Formats: sequence, structure tokens, C-alpha cells
Amino acid sequence: MAVKQSVTFSDSTVSFATKAASFSDDNDGIEMREKGSGDRKQQKPSNEKRKIWLWIGLAIAVVAIAGTVIGVLFARNMIGGSSSTATVGANAQSDINSSTSSSSSSADAPAPTTNAGTQVSTEDDDSQQAPQKCSDPKDLPKEFQGTAMDQSTWLTMDGFNCSFTSETVGGLPLLGLNSTWSDDSRANQNVPALNKPWGAYGPSRPIRGVNIGGWLSLEPFITPSLFDYPKSLNIIDEWTLTKHLGASEAAKVLEKHYATFITEEDFKNIAAAGLDHVRIPFSYWAVQTYDDDPYVPQISWRYLLRALEWCRKYGLRVKLDLHALPGSQNGWNHSGHSINVFNWILGTDSQPGPKQNLNRKRSLDIHDKLSKFFAQPRYKNIIAFYGLANEPALKVPTADLVSWTTDAFNLVTKNGISAPIVFSESMKGLPAWGGQLQGHGDKLVLDVHEYLIFDEYLIGLTHKEKINYACGLLADDVAGSSFGPTMVGEWSQADTDCTLHLNGVFNGARWNGTFFGNSPACPTKDDKCDCSRDMADPSTYTKEYKLFLQTWAEAQMSAFERSWGYFYWTWKTESAPLWSYEAAWKGGFMPKLAYQKSWKCGDAVPNFGSLPEFF
Repeated sequence: MAVKQSVTFSDSTVSFATKAASFSDDNDGIEMREKGSGDRKQQKPSNEKRKIWLWIGLAIAVVAIAGTVIGVLFARNMIGGSSSTATVGANAQSDINSSTSSSSSSADAPAPTTNAGTQVSTEDDDSQQAPQKCSDPKDLPKEFQGTAMDQSTWLTMDGFNCSFTSETVGGLPLLGLNSTWSDDSRANQNVPALNKPWGAYGPSRPIRGVNIGGWLSLEPFITPSLFDYPKSLNIIDEWTLTKHLGASEAAKVLEKHYATFITEEDFKNIAAAGLDHVRIPFSYWAVQTYDDDPYVPQISWRYLLRALEWCRKYGLRVKLDLHALPGSQNGWNHSGHSINVFNWILGTDSQPGPKQNLNRKRSLDIHDKLSKFFAQPRYKNIIAFYGLANEPALKVPTADLVSWTTDAFNLVTKNGISAPIVFSESMKGLPAWGGQLQGHGDKLVLDVHEYLIFDEYLIGLTHKEKINYACGLLADDVAGSSFGPTMVGEWSQADTDCTLHLNGVFNGARWNGTFFGNSPACPTKDDKCDCSRDMADPSTYTKEYKLFLQTWAEAQMSAFERSWGYFYWTWKTESAPLWSYEAAWKGGFMPKLAYQKSWKCGDAVPNFGSLPEFF
């Protein structure tokens, strides 16, 4: 992007004039305005002495002006020396709105499509570059007015560049991004800075990550307030919610959610918790919608890009995860549409006719655009993994899934994605993937999600049995994956399935026997099986229960670190603390630092005292 020679301070501008300057207060900012010759008064000195004093006075004034400006710039972090020392996590000094960052380069990345005569920097540049002046909404080209490209309609400009550009890469907008960036931050002292190689993923340096679930792809159990409607309205997923609200109201409701549910503070805390990777689920309607889709299109795109910049600031590497694909890849609410007959690479579009395989093709088209965009140099160091499809349904035949995954892998790598590509084991179990999709080395990684609570046998294990299971069969399973490179993309500390809406809106729980009429599945298998504590405030948890929860979490961490590592599900919830890493971290039942566990597999299982098995 072309950078004008101005620095935005709140609502005012500093312009470096080449002639004379005057100062005026403007919205608590400082403005130096160039004065024209008509503002200068012509004076004749009465004698030579007067001329000398005049020049001395002018020199003093210039020094005072320069000192004031430099002081303001330093105070606002607008100027300063660059450093090659990596900053760590929450102490990182680079800022998404700062002009002091430097960019990375790659000769293989696609160049921006320029529609507005501006250019994105793709060269290493340590120069102090000033942000662009905010664009005037009145100057916005007519075709963008009232669209997602109209910044005057955005709920917030926090963390966004306020200069308009219509540039795109892969057909996706750059609007809101700064033209420079810095990759010298690292999440903590145990991992390299973003601009340094991670090395080999595995037990010696595993992923220790967390998901940002329920944010850009809604899940009712994470944000139940968005689904607080009478049962008769059947508001059970993002499809029915947006259809009920209508386009205009849905846009308002969801942008408020995007802007407030996850903020910069969350990424700062993720790094402070000793985590080093973030998995960010998002939906295809961040890119575009189709046919009668009621989803809010494109607004979530800019929040995804802003999240990447905040991850960059705190040294967090990212796994992009396309969580919802056209036609729904599994028919579950987190795919956008909770339906019995999903229509992804199977379903009605597989029948002969003009729409045969339509959603298969659409899913590849979404990846075509995404991969071209994220192959840009600015994302080379921060995007550590590129995910193809979250949890395709078990009933998708393996051969069809292999075929689509092969096409998607070839497409995104051809478009310049150099990060490892990740595909889901699709609830088929790790052994099903032995010998499949071979020949890609570490460039193709299998993602397995490990939950005990959705299995009626495993959910009934006692506290001690759960821990032993994690350190035994579960650890051996992920470590011995016959596919090859394997990560655990989701797991949880939850030991029951009692959380409101977890099994679907208005559905019950296996734990207490209210899920479609099953009998109670907790260890006692009777009417003592209780869900009351699951939604309780963590401050009410007993010491014994907190000890179990932390040991249970650390057992799974130990197990999954034998693979390429893990991503906890999820960072934040409104009212489900057993699914919130943040709540557990703050509540004292998660290690203070993910890389410093107080218990590991092989240690003696603690005594949980009188902790009952039925809650």
C-alpha cells in the first residue's frame, strides 16, 4: 500500500512541512500544518543587531518545536530504534497499529491485485514508516458504499488500518491491514521467534495450543446467550439464527459478537499461559455465500485477519481451520447447519445433473481463494498449519474423502502454501488411515480429536481410570499413529457431557440419562448421576475436584505431547468452565504454564479424597 507522509494521532494528523509550521490543539492530538506564503508577514529589520536576534529566536523556536514533536512521537511509540532481539509473548513491543514493524519477503508468493493504485510492502524494511491517514467516507468509491468494504459501517476500528484500499489477493480484500509487520516475537522463552524455524514437531518440541472456538464459527454451548430463544422457534445453529434475525439484524448481532467475545487481551493471556499455537476455526461465509444461504457474508473475514496480527504480536503460531464448508461436511451445528442429510461431497449433489458434485467444487473454490491469500509473504512465518475441513462425517466413504483431500492438497500447495496441510481423521479412528495419502512426508498431517465423554463406556470410567486411560491406551494410540505425522486438534478437561447445548440445543446428557432416553452413564449408573456442578462457578469447586481436573488435563497433555502436540478445545466460553482453558487457568485447575506441568504420566495418581464419582 502506498504510505502517505502523515502519522495519525487519534483524530488529528502530523504533516511534516518543508516551509513553516504552526501548532494547534485538535481532538487531544497535535497538528503541524504547513503554512502558505500568505501567512507570513514581511518585516524589515531596523538594524543588523535586530536581524541577529531574530535568527537566534527562530533557531530556538525550531529546536523547541523539534523537541516537542520528537517527545510526542516517542511517547506514542511512533518512532524508536529497531531491534533484532526477539520479544517474548505478552511483553512483545510490536503493535498491529504501529509503523515500526518490518516485513518478510518471498519471491514465490502471489502479488496483490491492485485496484486503487497502492502497493503492499513485500521487502525486508526496517525503515520507520508512517501509517496512512484515515480515509474520508465521502471519498469511498460508490460500488463499495454500504458493503463490507465500507469502513464507516464497521462496528469498531480497533486494531484495523483505517485507510481504504480495494486491493485483493485471491479475490479476498486486504482492507484493514497495515502494510508492514514484524515477526520477531516469540510466545515464550522455550520456543523460537516467528521468524526462526520451529524445528521438528514432536515430543522434543510439541505444539501446546488452544482453539478459539465458538467465535467465527458459532457453537451454541460456547455462547448460549446467542441461542436464548423459546424451543418452539427451533433456533439451533447459525443457519436458523441468521434466518430468524434477517440479514440486517444478523449482521449487527454477529459483528458485536466478533468484536467483543475475543479481544487482544485473549491472545496476550494465551501466551502468558505458556501456550504457543492457536487454532482458529472459521466458516466459508467469511469468503462468500451461495444460493439461499442466510449466513452473514464476509464480516468475519476482517476479524480473522485481525486475530492473525494479534497472534503475530504475541509470537503465537496459527493453524487455520475451515470449520464449515458448503453443504455442511457433517450436519452438526458447528458446520453452520444442523441437518440429518448433509450435502457436501455426498448427498443430492452427487446425483447426475447440472449440480452434480457442486458443493465439492465449491469447497475447492473456497480453498483456492484462501490459499492464494495466505500464501502472501506476510503469513509465511505465522501460519504454521493449514486445515482443509473440520470433522467430515463418519459416513463419508474413505475413498471419497481421500479423493477430495488429494485434490485440495494439490490445489493449495500449487497456490503457494508452504505450511503443512492438515486433514481430519473423520471419526474413523487412526488405524483407518494407515497407508492412506502417503508420499507427502511432513507436508500432510493427520488431525484427531480425542474426547471420552461422547462414548457411553468411556464416560463411565472413574476418576482414576480416566487418568490411566489417557496415559495408557490414548497415549499409545496417538504416538503410534500408522499414518505418520499426527496432532490432536481438539480435547477437553470436561469429564461429563452435562454442559448446556453440548449435545445440541435442548438435548440432554449421557451422564444423567437425559440424552434421547439413555440410562445414566456416570460411574454409579444410577439416579445419583448429577449435572449440577458442570455449570457451577469454579470458585465453588472443592480442592479435591480441582486436583482431579488439573491431573486429568496434565495426563492428556503428557499423552498428546508424544505426537506432534495438541490444541485444547476451547479458550473461552460464556458459562462452561470445564471447556474453557481460560477459566481453568484463572481458576487454578490448569498448569500456570503449559510447559511446566505439576504432574505427568508415570507419576503416581493423586488421592482425590472423598470426591464422589457421580459428579
